[in-house]
Amino acid sequence: MSAAPAIRIDTHAHAFTSDCAFVSGRQYTPERDAPLAAYLALLDDNGVSHGVLTQPSFLGADNGFLLECLKRAKGRLRGIAVVAPDTGMDELDRLAKAGIVGIRVNLVRGDPVALGDQAWQGLFHRVAALTWQVEVYALSADIPGVLDALRPSGARVVIDHFGRPDPGLGLDDPGFKALLAGAAGGRLWVKLSGPYRLEGGDVGAYAGALMEAFGPKRLVWGSDWPWTLHSEGKDYGDTLAWLGDWVPDPEARAEILGPTPFALFGFADDIEETA
Repeated sequence: MSAAPAIRIDTHAHAFTSDCAFVSGRQYTPERDAPLAAYLALLDDNGVSHGVLTQPSFLGADNGFLLECLKRAKGRLRGIAVVAPDTGMDELDRLAKAGIVGIRVNLVRGDPVALGDQAWQGLFHRVAALTWQVEVYALSADIPGVLDALRPSGARVVIDHFGRPDPGLGLDDPGFKALLAGAAGGRLWVKLSGPYRLEGGDVGAYAGALMEAFGPKRLVWGSDWPWTLHSEGKDYGDTLAWLGDWVPDPEARAEILGPTPFALFGFADDIEETA
């Protein structure tokens, strides 16, 4: 009898089409569609068993297309939604039943978000009660404040794209140092993804420092497909090969691709087919 296929999970991708309702005031408009079928085909072609779709900033808090993608994928995908801070438990429960496992806060584009405000703190506590995660996209300079604001809730925190360290500061970046120090708290994970968003920084050095601080049980990998604003010359297979460069140890790499995200993103949990 043949062995079951290995669990390999892409924890960061986006899906959208030109038919989606783009929010006004968005920072950019995608030039091409990123349909679900194309993403699933890439997973198949590259031996990736599961994926996580993150709501893109230009769709705002309208998660309708994301939910439809999760429904069509029949348990193969999980989702990270964008919601308003006053979103109540009834709505969060509805999203959970559809395969949402966390919320995203984007501090790189758009209006600044006061994470310490009462409304956001209430949301983070509701997220923690669901054992969801708060996924944060922020520049390294904002990381210390982000961690301080999220700590009281006890929510799991996932930092996107290496924590976006300042390439001019390298490993001496105070924000990146705060990210490394945050590993000791046990409720912080980092995505090894989007190296082209680091503007020429030493990605290998960042990866080595993150491996030393977090280990493979709290690092995950993401393709960042379809590489919005950075799509020129990108290939999905290359993004997997980059992980091999960053984490040469095959056992550690297997942990980062499999058991770690499988648990973090709730792939063992049943979901209801709701949208």
